[in-house]
Amino acid sequence: MNADNIIIGVIGLGYVGLPIAVEFGKTMQVIGYDTKKSRVNDIKNFEDLTKELTSDEIKSSLHLEVTSNILDLASVNFFIVTVPTPVNDDNDPDLFALEQASRAVGKLLKVGDIVVYESTVYPGATEEFCVPILEEESKLIFNKDFFCGYSPERINPGDKQNTLVNINKVVSGSTKEIAQVINDVYALIIKKGTFIAESIKVAEAAKVIENTQRDINIALINELSQIFNLMGIDTSAVIEAANTKWNFLPFKPGLVGGHCIGIDPYYLTYKAKQIGYEPKIITAGRSLNNDMSRYVALKFKEIALVRKKNINGLKVLIAGITFKENCPDIRNSKIFDIFHFLNSDGFIVDLYDPWVNHDDLLDIYKSSIRTDSNLVTSYYDGIIIAVNHKIFYDKGLRFFQGISKENCIIFDLKSIFRVSESDFRL
Repeated sequence: MNADNIIIGVIGLGYVGLPIAVEFGKTMQVIGYDTKKSRVNDIKNFEDLTKELTSDEIKSSLHLEVTSNILDLASVNFFIVTVPTPVNDDNDPDLFALEQASRAVGKLLKVGDIVVYESTVYPGATEEFCVPILEEESKLIFNKDFFCGYSPERINPGDKQNTLVNINKVVSGSTKEIAQVINDVYALIIKKGTFIAESIKVAEAAKVIENTQRDINIALINELSQIFNLMGIDTSAVIEAANTKWNFLPFKPGLVGGHCIGIDPYYLTYKAKQIGYEPKIITAGRSLNNDMSRYVALKFKEIALVRKKNINGLKVLIAGITFKENCPDIRNSKIFDIFHFLNSDGFIVDLYDPWVNHDDLLDIYKSSIRTDSNLVTSYYDGIIIAVNHKIFYDKGLRFFQGISKENCIIFDLKSIFRVSESDFRL
């Protein structure tokens, strides 16, 4: 394979798949596939509801075609699979989308084709789970007729600095020769540079520990935050002081959601239990981070009982419902746990986030959302500023005070404003 005869097919055009398809499509033939027809139509109209790419960026991909018909990928010889890999209600890996994508690709495989997976999985999943499906559907033999690779995605939603081409890309292949081919293909678009892992399993493991490490570090800071709150110490001030030491890691407390940090550790613990090891630190960190929403809700209820006496029917606004700042992604957002905890205690809770697509919110969480126009007509007994969107900083605390009742409870979970301007922050 070389750049002249490669036809790339990207399976899944979400946060990960679309940037890859667009970047490759600037210089070579790419066919992007997504099962969601509305998503395909949006891209054809140069719109990206994830806000990762602008219309001009999509337009710059002159060799990109998008489709919701898998048969349009019949000519593809280099497949890149970027479908979601969430967890189920038991926090076990949900590989349904990965299975469906592998079956679809398997039906199209030809001798000499390469399939690269980017979806986060547990170490061994590509060869143990995906390859047998590819063989079953294609009737071809792995590492003789077709080959595989794994290159973990590192897309950071909302981050306009560490974009696809500006971060190191780990690649791997089912043989050393194929690893080099895959590396050469990705090197065509990755400016920062590539790194060839010694095996697919190593690349899979590298991805899953990146976010597991962050999860554990955040869990430590979340626990420290709870301790410091009991002591009347501002956690942000402690971190600022400690960060003067050269090797201190300045993680910040917060709610851990999204499709990576709040999910990936479960993939590792799942595999660890399969091979007879019971994880301790990883599961403890997950448990603590998962409990932070309940902790915030209980603190709010505690303060409300002291200040308002009767909490039933008190109006509360949660400002910011995405899983992180400056992006519209609400997947696995822990803000909704706070919403449900407060609702169950008798509070009347409104949601507000200028970044969020209202249709997505209704479709996924069956909840409606306040807008700027109807927000100003409401006055709240409590406001929880849960995400540090730049727009909240720009609006300033005065904006929130303008929709507050007298003696309103202000929770500034991300320490956007001064410590003296809120009743509680993590």
